[in-house]
Amino acid sequence: MNSFGRWFRISIYGESHGVELGIIVDGCPAGIPLGIADFGPDLRRRKGGARGTTARVEKDLPEIRSGVFRGCTTGTPITIGFGNADQKSEDYEITGAVPRPGHADWVAWKKFGGFQDYRGGGHFSGRLTLGLVAAGVIAKKLIRPVKVEASLREAGGSADVSDVVDRAMAEEDSVGGIVECRSANVPAGLGEPFFDSAESLISHLIFSIPAVRGVEFGDGFVAALMKGSGHNDAIIDIGGKTRTHHAGGINGGITNGNPLLFRVAVKPTPSIGRPQRSIHLGTGRMVNLKIRGRHDACIALRMPVIVEAATAIVLADLMLGEQRIARVSKRKGTRILGK
Repeated sequence: MNSFGRWFRISIYGESHGVELGIIVDGCPAGIPLGIADFGPDLRRRKGGARGTTARVEKDLPEIRSGVFRGCTTGTPITIGFGNADQKSEDYEITGAVPRPGHADWVAWKKFGGFQDYRGGGHFSGRLTLGLVAAGVIAKKLIRPVKVEASLREAGGSADVSDVVDRAMAEEDSVGGIVECRSANVPAGLGEPFFDSAESLISHLIFSIPAVRGVEFGDGFVAALMKGSGHNDAIIDIGGKTRTHHAGGINGGITNGNPLLFRVAVKPTPSIGRPQRSIHLGTGRMVNLKIRGRHDACIALRMPVIVEAATAIVLADLMLGEQRIARVSKRKGTRILGK
């Protein structure tokens, strides 16, 4: 439900307008240097406040509650919490009775019998990706020298992201986007045939990110239009290096040692300024809905670092399972006893 992973296991908690939200990371090896400053760069990339993103600006300062001692991980569960302070819950009173089209409001009401926290989307809010990014910071440390990088390739079907976002804002609407993720130095042999294939596990976590509507590896759907002679990647050395990269770095569910490449389709934010029609849960009648609050015109702008985090988490889980990561860091200067 709210947990993912086998050896590097994460559990997410909290709500958008609750007291706090965060992540619990279990299975992290001992002896990994970790401090508050490590989280800053990636958390700032995810932060709102820039043009086209939500005007809600939280401090997003991580509080490490457990699993770190004297600046290093202890090997026990790491709990990281983030307080919520910049909420305007009154903006969401209407969504408790009138669910937003395209949002999780209605299914949450149906699933939890009306007991769900609907403020700001509650547990379904994109704000919960804060914990995911925090776990990704730890995972990125574990998987070195593997390097995961993602970028926004287009928004609203155009490479001119700024222009598309500006027009969406002027029209009180929203746009989606395509995020591309590339991981270098991924070792061959990660993943299992069929149900625990590398693509399955990555896709599982990527699809857990709110607003994700599709994932494709390598050529993706374009592969359906190709011939085998054009899609096959010729192996050019004993290390498995290929001349082309149509498969995206995975064959048979197992990484082949070439760069891991996939793209993510992000839908337009459901919360828009334009009037919409929806159902009133109390009367069962269709009504007009004017959504208030602070929302992203293009949530895809903040998505690359979240995609990186999810990818790093899966790779850390797989590499721990393959014993490619030591359970205790062999960093220089480890203290055994005393100060």
